[in-house]
Amino acid sequence: MGTLADGQILVERRGAVQVIRMNRPEKKNALTSAMYAAIAAALQSGDADPQIAAHVFFGVPGAFSAGNDLTDFMAVATGGEGSPEVWDFLLTLVRCEKPMLSGVDGIAVGIGTTLNLHCDLTFATPRTVFRTPFVDLGLVPEAASSLLLPMVLGRQQAFAMLGLGEGLTAEKARAAGMIYDVVPEDALEAAVLAAADAVAAKPRGALKATRDLLRAPREAVAERVGQENEIFRRRLKSDEARAALTAFTNRKK
Repeated sequence: MGTLADGQILVERRGAVQVIRMNRPEKKNALTSAMYAAIAAALQSGDADPQIAAHVFFGVPGAFSAGNDLTDFMAVATGGEGSPEVWDFLLTLVRCEKPMLSGVDGIAVGIGTTLNLHCDLTFATPRTVFRTPFVDLGLVPEAASSLLLPMVLGRQQAFAMLGLGEGLTAEKARAAGMIYDVVPEDALEAAVLAAADAVAAKPRGALKATRDLLRAPREAVAERVGQENEIFRRRLKSDEARAALTAFTNRKK
């Protein structure tokens, strides 16, 4: 098993499946710039390795990811510059050539939700709730979620998530087609890995062609990532975002 970002990202190659595990339980897997860079590097390495046929994302029990580390957001909001690692990570997600699967348990906030919009199969546990509270933080959606989520949920349900910040339970997400299945907590990893093995066993050329046909055009998704990123960066430096982030940070103390 490889370790990246001071052990906060664990990478394991299990046969033809690469497992990428977010491992920062004390912060509920809030992602730092270093963690984004480590995940992007693992995806790029796995895509380049002919022995790897699929990527799998896991978090820790009870927390897939609480989203971006707000310390990084506050640094930009108070005058710092944003790091390129997030941008590189998002484009890597969009351009990943091999199937991606995820197993989500518990907290799935921000990127902890939107990452799954790029996955080909997502399993979640009954206690999982998907949340995208960007507006509550004075920000806007990312990871092309403003394009992809309306395709899945329809515009009004997407607005409820992205605009109002309403959570979506795992069962509702499955019913809407946002995720593939809901499984018990103690069965999550086995179910995801079994699916990943099944994916890895398929004829790769035919599977890639099918995957490319099923997914939204990559250039359109990458373009939306860029549009969101530009607005997101401006919003981070706004008085509105700074006040919202400060209030949220103070509540967490």
